[in-house]
Amino acid sequence: MEQTWYVATIWLGLALVASIISIRTAISVALVEICVGVIGGNFLGLDPKVEWISFLSGFGAILLTFLAGAEIEPEILKKYGKESVAIGVVSFLLPFLGAMAYAYYVAGWSADASKICGVALSTTSVAVVYAVMVETGLNQTNLGKIILAACFVTDLGTVVALGVLFAHYNIWLAIFVFLTTLVLLATQGFTRWFFRTFGGHVSEPEIKFLFLLLVGLGWLATHANSEAVLPAYLLGLVVAGIFKENPQMVRHLRTATFALLTPFYFLKAGSIISLSAMLHGFELILILLGVKIAAKFLGVYPMAEFFRFKSRIGMYTTLLMSTGLTFGSISALFGYNRGIISQEQYTILVTVVIASAVVPTLIAQWFFQPNKADASHSWKKSPNS
Repeated sequence: MEQTWYVATIWLGLALVASIISIRTAISVALVEICVGVIGGNFLGLDPKVEWISFLSGFGAILLTFLAGAEIEPEILKKYGKESVAIGVVSFLLPFLGAMAYAYYVAGWSADASKICGVALSTTSVAVVYAVMVETGLNQTNLGKIILAACFVTDLGTVVALGVLFAHYNIWLAIFVFLTTLVLLATQGFTRWFFRTFGGHVSEPEIKFLFLLLVGLGWLATHANSEAVLPAYLLGLVVAGIFKENPQMVRHLRTATFALLTPFYFLKAGSIISLSAMLHGFELILILLGVKIAAKFLGVYPMAEFFRFKSRIGMYTTLLMSTGLTFGSISALFGYNRGIISQEQYTILVTVVIASAVVPTLIAQWFFQPNKADASHSWKKSPNS
């Protein structure tokens, strides 16, 4: 038990250092936590395989994904459905095809390993984008909601591709799909009744109820060889309208998530990067990072121009859609755990994924970040005019 307290002290101390650096440098705390995690994993003996840290980290990823889904208001999805779906689809499709083709035809990876490469590099990081949106307040603007909705479409494409290409079609997959559908259909009405009946108490039964749904669906997903973040994302989308009616509960949930759970997720993501393996595969890492970002620019920026986004807003949108972390690292781990890719290929993919979380986000924040007023007038002229 003494060792557990010591390990917790180290991890929370690094999380505090990351927060202070983030405040002083005005860089997203998610990115700083990843960088601090790299230092911790390579020089301070930070062990990402500790079981309770893996749980907190995984639960943090689930809650981040859930909260990101809850930011997507159905009205915004209806109003800007064309923009979100079009940007989301090209953001998935072009990097998927480009990275898969490079891995297979140039890098000489096997067909299945190339598919994993394509899937892992097609993603957009909901975790990073959502954290940036909340920190900058852009999650309150239509631009922020469109970007989050487009992230949803991109990552939905990733999950579907992973399922179609590598699914184990067994009874547990059918049970998972059936029960998840049932829960999603019943959640909105039951949750509204539950919040009205038991809400407003200091014990926060509303948050415990949401935790129960998330871990229950997460268990089902894991048992069916799927991933817990998928039902969390869909559940967030279902309760988005209810969240607007309960701002205080949402504030409490965000506080618990960002103060305790997400630091473990981002620190762990950084700690698994091996600097020696990264140096060994440095050339391929740079090339795959270039392939991913170039493919995102070929797809997303012209689409932003088509929908008459201002140039600065189009660049900001493209750079944020070029980020990767949660689903990318999950896809790489999926391939590694099933023996589809080697440990070296896994290291290369995860490093590219994490680099794509840092590089495009820093460029977007330093050179193209709009203020709230700019984000509220993102188009050269109204798309509905």
